[in-house]
Amino acid sequence: MEFCMSRLAVSFARARAQNRAAFVAYVCAGDPDFDTSLAACRALLANGVDVLELGVPFSDPLADGLTNQLAAQRALESGITAARVLELVRRLRETSATPIIFYTYYNLLFANGVEAYVRTAKDAGVDGILTLDLPPEEAGEVTAACRTHGMDTVFIVAPTTPDARIPIITGVTTGFIYYVSREGVTGVRDQVAGNIAEAVARIRRHTLLPVAVGFGIGSREQVAQVAAVADGVVVGSALVNVIRDNLADRAKIASELGAKAADLATGVARRQGGGY
Repeated sequence: MEFCMSRLAVSFARARAQNRAAFVAYVCAGDPDFDTSLAACRALLANGVDVLELGVPFSDPLADGLTNQLAAQRALESGITAARVLELVRRLRETSATPIIFYTYYNLLFANGVEAYVRTAKDAGVDGILTLDLPPEEAGEVTAACRTHGMDTVFIVAPTTPDARIPIITGVTTGFIYYVSREGVTGVRDQVAGNIAEAVARIRRHTLLPVAVGFGIGSREQVAQVAAVADGVVVGSALVNVIRDNLADRAKIASELGAKAADLATGVARRQGGGY
């Protein structure tokens, strides 16, 4: 049987071959409306994004700070539904093969039937699922469905994760490990969290999978700091803020978001001889 690398694996391998970190960009699907969200995602994909992380709008996004909570609220109020989120992915797939992962909550999978949810997401063009509130010890149904349908899984390691749990987490992950660099919820911070290099090294002792770092990263300089030690850098709230700041003239959102992404993407390259 011929082995075929997933789109996520190819994207991270390409970044590594180019001596840079992969740029993972988060926005909430359907924020502030379907058409604007489609244009915004296309702008991100055209400006240096290696992995697009789409938040699936949810009424109780417990891992998110105010910026992303309000983004989900805007999307829901605009009429976005699970079916429309999948339609957004299908429309993006018309012009892009860049990996797309869902950032979601278990209730959304459970309510639709886990196997059916994974199957329909894969059919639409989704490459991986990060279920924020699903511990790996309780993820058997989800990981089984993902194996069946060729969907990658993404699980989280936090600063508070004990060493003994890391191999449990890495053991059920197939896409990449998402290291949440701060306790608490999403949101831009003035400074990058400390000890990221040590945390990434601690995770790498248990896995060969890429390690992407997120939470609190919002500037080109902060991207560069994290890119020096991680396989991927996740930026979310700083991009969602661009959408928020241009709600009065939605026609500007895509171009402004593209410019922000292009600026952030310049931070992922490592200096000659750097890396890991």
